[in-house]
Amino acid sequence: MVEQAPVRVMVSVVSLAGRQDDLTSGLPDVHAGVMTTPDSVERQFTFLTAAARFEQLRTRDALAPATGEPAGPEGGFAEVAPLSREEALELLALGEVIARKASYGRQLTVRTARATGASWAQIGAALGTTKQSAWEGHARWLEGQVEQHQRSDYEGPDQDPAEARAAAARALTSAPQWPGSD
Repeated sequence: MVEQAPVRVMVSVVSLAGRQDDLTSGLPDVHAGVMTTPDSVERQFTFLTAAARFEQLRTRDALAPATGEPAGPEGGFAEVAPLSREEALELLALGEVIARKASYGRQLTVRTARATGASWAQIGAALGTTKQSAWEGHARWLEGQVEQHQRSDYEGPDQDPAEARAAAARALTSAPQWPGSD
């Protein structure tokens, strides 16, 4: 019988506590009971006013020195003040609001393009995608609209929900014939 030497296994334990310290500022998350969210910001701004405020904050953020850096040349004052925490959070929320509003407007315009006779190939090209991707994205949006109306008890289709979604998709999107259709 051959005797084997004992095997030593070294296990390194990494503490996550140090990593998690980097994930928080140490400041309270909610100031005076109000937290900036896309939903709270969306009620305050139209698409145009949200875009204008976003651009104002984004420009200031780009031109101002980063937190902890000298304020200006030779330690003087910077011409542009850095964003406050509230403004930085507002900028993030505004970006999400603009994306949401643009997406909603995009789908309304897809509907208009179809109603005026544009093919799915033309719509896909205008969106920088394929006709199938454009159609599928619009069909998902329509389904979401039907579901939203049902959740909010908004007067909508009196049909079975699945039947209503299918009817809405057929009526507004005129699904292309695969393969080789327009």
